Amino acid sequence: MHETVNRCEEILAEWLRQAFQAAFGEVQDWSGIRVQPATDARFGDFQCNDAMQAAKTLRRPPRAVAEAVLAALPLPPMLTRAEVAGPGFINLTVAPEWLAEQVAVLSAAPRFGIPDAGQGRTVVIDYSSPNVAKPKHIGHIRSTVIGNALDRLHRALGYRVIADNHLGDWGTQFGLLIQGYRTFLTEAEREALTIEALERVYVQSYNRSKEDPAWLESCKSELVKLQQGDAENRAIWERFIAISRREFDRVYGRLDVAFDLTRGESYYNDMLPETIQVLQDKGLAVESEGALVVNLEDEGMPVCIVRKSDGGFNYAATDIATVRSRVAEFDPDRIIYVTDERQQLHFRQFFAVCAKLGYTTHLEPVWFGLMRLPEGTFSTRQGNVIKLESLLDEAERRALEIIKASNSEMPEDEQRELAAAIGIGAIKYTDLSHDPQTMIVFTWEKALALEGNSGPYLQYAYARVCSLLDKYAEQVPDRDPLTNALLLDEPVEKALALQLMRFPATVLRAAEVCKPSVLADYLFSLSQTYSSFYQRSPVLKADAAVRDSRIRLCAMVAPVLAEGLGLLGICTPRRI
Repeated sequence: MHETVNRCEEILAEWLRQAFQAAFGEVQDWSGIRVQPATDARFGDFQCNDAMQAAKTLRRPPRAVAEAVLAALPLPPMLTRAEVAGPGFINLTVAPEWLAEQVAVLSAAPRFGIPDAGQGRTVVIDYSSPNVAKPKHIGHIRSTVIGNALDRLHRALGYRVIADNHLGDWGTQFGLLIQGYRTFLTEAEREALTIEALERVYVQSYNRSKEDPAWLESCKSELVKLQQGDAENRAIWERFIAISRREFDRVYGRLDVAFDLTRGESYYNDMLPETIQVLQDKGLAVESEGALVVNLEDEGMPVCIVRKSDGGFNYAATDIATVRSRVAEFDPDRIIYVTDERQQLHFRQFFAVCAKLGYTTHLEPVWFGLMRLPEGTFSTRQGNVIKLESLLDEAERRALEIIKASNSEMPEDEQRELAAAIGIGAIKYTDLSHDPQTMIVFTWEKALALEGNSGPYLQYAYARVCSLLDKYAEQVPDRDPLTNALLLDEPVEKALALQLMRFPATVLRAAEVCKPSVLADYLFSLSQTYSSFYQRSPVLKADAAVRDSRIRLCAMVAPVLAEGLGLLGICTPRRI
């Protein structure tokens, strides 16, 4: 289905390539001629800006080049108008009948023409990655939701996706935790251990380590015992992980997020000595002040420490070992890391080391801006966090209040199911509608807004289309709206068809640039165009031929909204 991407643009571009060829012959390769949606619908449906670039080679004014191109071939039936504007823009207006044929082809394709651009390619997506023994808070929502949307987008495009939840299950915090677990909890609390208790223990132990050197040394001793395989500490550590994963999985279930792999940092421990040896054998890792480092001066970065002066391995060593493992096991074309902006230098460093090792797999950081409270950042150590489950609970509670007020006759179980779809959808869309690299200041009002550019607005748009289709089915039973003749006589009908045509390319673009916000922007724009269409163009009360045509357009909008929101991980109830 790859040929359905930019179907209109590619057909029009091919005609223009022939026109450039007819006008100017072989003076240059015209295969790069491109057509894109018009920036202003008043001047046409599509535009080509390549006359400006060609003018440099041809040494002619850009406008003269564009005029010569349009004069070289007769206007094809697919166009009603082709004209030159400004310094040399070529504006194209397509025939409604031709556009109707193109959108009909697209609507008949699986998943409305999403291309199989990833067929035969593998991508590993490393996302969410919470730390063991800490409840998930709203700071985890961005990596989880953005990563899952990228996961869904790549699967839709035919990629083999390995979604990997790379847990923080190793490191100095476990010395603090084990010592605190033994000291601060009663026997009963240890017996009925919860992740909340572990978080409390961590904060207590961390604070004490800042004031009490003897305590810090005891914590380090417990860590060394764990790292050396002490059976008792190992059993305690494994219990921490089991309790944490149950907590994480409950939240993931509510968010409809699943992984192919859940491997913590500890999974790669046995690979670290070999990884360091490889770096040394290749002359990359050298000793500096007792530590082993890789010099990255040529890359414009500080040295990358791969083994500390005390002999301990750090995050860089683990991440390099992880790349080696993933390449050996999955042979991926890309590895995408969804992580917050504070870790950019770390990723640039170990990516550079992997390149020096000869790895050609494309390593791609998708960094996102932090989510902050109005009063500033939050920290587990400071205790000013909003638990992710509390956020989801509050979203569902507020959505339920609205549903009860507007749909009091709906059975309670359906109300609660709908509240979960709307509330959690609102949270996800609040995140995904922003460019990942923007910083989000979290407020309940913004997160749970149920109008405007929001998840509930798009869910309602879908439900409204479904309601219209149901009413049509009552009026005209036993007829598939998609078999109706499609007429695009009104400008708003044509605008809606043009929007629908852009769906496959939008999905591809969102995945290529790793920005689900590209798809969110498209869906909001589609919903606005549909709203204009609905307000200006009566459907069920129109004459039969017009009614049938317009309901076919509606029957195309519904699956695109459902498919698009589904790729963002947002449910689409038929009734709201």
